[in-house]
Amino acid sequence: MLRWALIFLLISLAAAFFGFGGITVFAVHLAQVLFYIFLAGFAVMLAAGLLFG
Repeated sequence: MLRWALIFLLISLAAAFFGFGGITVFAVHLAQVLFYIFLAGFAVMLAAGLLFG
């Protein structure tokens, strides 16, 4: 999941460099959503590991 967030971040940076505004906004938002999903999953797994491990 984090890999996909980084890939979309790189796509957005490349699109911003070449001047494609719409693709950049879409890729940045998608990267942010994927990052927050990854972060939430990490927090849940960390809490589960501390409680049950």
